Amino acid sequence: MGTASVWAGEKEYLAHGATQVPVVHSVAYGYDDMDEWYEVAVGNKKGHIYGRNTNPTVQAFEDKVKALEGAEAATSFSTGMAAISNTLATFLFPGDRIVSIKDTYGGTNKIFTEFLPRLNIDVMLCETGNHDFIEEEVEKGCRILYLETPTNPTVKITDIERMVKTAHRVGALVVVDNTFATPINQNPLALGVDLVIHSATKFLGGHADALGGVVCGNSNLVEKIYHYREINGATMDPMSAYLLLRGMKTLKLRVEKQCDNAMKVATFLQSQALVDDVFYPGLENHPGHTIAKQQMKGFGGMFSFSVKGGVETVKHLLPKLKYANRAANLGAVETTVGPSRTTSHVECTPEERAAMGIPEGLIRYSAGIEDVEDLIADLEQAFQAVVKEVKV
Repeated sequence: MGTASVWAGEKEYLAHGATQVPVVHSVAYGYDDMDEWYEVAVGNKKGHIYGRNTNPTVQAFEDKVKALEGAEAATSFSTGMAAISNTLATFLFPGDRIVSIKDTYGGTNKIFTEFLPRLNIDVMLCETGNHDFIEEEVEKGCRILYLETPTNPTVKITDIERMVKTAHRVGALVVVDNTFATPINQNPLALGVDLVIHSATKFLGGHADALGGVVCGNSNLVEKIYHYREINGATMDPMSAYLLLRGMKTLKLRVEKQCDNAMKVATFLQSQALVDDVFYPGLENHPGHTIAKQQMKGFGGMFSFSVKGGVETVKHLLPKLKYANRAANLGAVETTVGPSRTTSHVECTPEERAAMGIPEGLIRYSAGIEDVEDLIADLEQAFQAVVKEVKV
């Protein structure tokens, strides 16, 4: 996987002896031969005609993701939410039914609760981890079973293989958001999933400097999504594709370090008096630990924890951290922290967050690649200072 992160998908796009894929900023691609132009335009011959459709730099990014996920095809988007919304819009029609879980990313949840019902699409959101109930709902019939595992931000786990068997019995497509796990830790296609989605902005890019999304799977399904995207226009720009390609060369190294750091920091937090709970599938007391061990190679660089005193403790604690960006992002080389009320579920009301099991005092922690001793010492000094300021 480390070799594929460095080399996959690039050689075809190198030019003039360069060792790096170039950034091709051209909007259009010219042809002197009218017949050749036509063959490329209708897809009978490889090539490019217009930047909203395809681009050499973008295609190199897609090919790398395709290789890492073991997919037949991949297509990219301007953002992760564009990848999610375009995929759902491709396959859902008025009168269809979709089954998912309550613990999806806030933007995804808004699609389920606000936008799809407008289109007369029936949405059933199940308790994450209640596999029996999810199976019952899927067996009633649905067009898509949509999963996110681990979830954002409480890192709950769903048994992918079990859900795939149930969904395929009723002819449903299974779509999995694999952003938190990354291809390094989890390959849903190998477990029978039909389509895998990533917010490439996060771990794939890894440097918090490029937006992007990608979906991969079998060629027939991806071609349909590509067609929807090329007409609706949520195209990835070539500079973002270049930055994502560059970031992915170190994906395996980064993710392995982030997994190690997350495990050690999460373990440390369990001993802190101000911490109510720590949510990380690598911890043996996590409800999804056993399933995660079966379907993941590593437990990921993401976890969350809740603190006594709720929002007031959060307001005092986070500004005291020296080695953490307080920002609405994750998966970067720098540690990034933030409460769900301003990050993953800012679109939701406090009541909606509470219904999803997200307390206002929950902190999402994206472990970076720093020396873990520094991260732990940083948290320790912050907790010591907060104890003197907050009464809980």
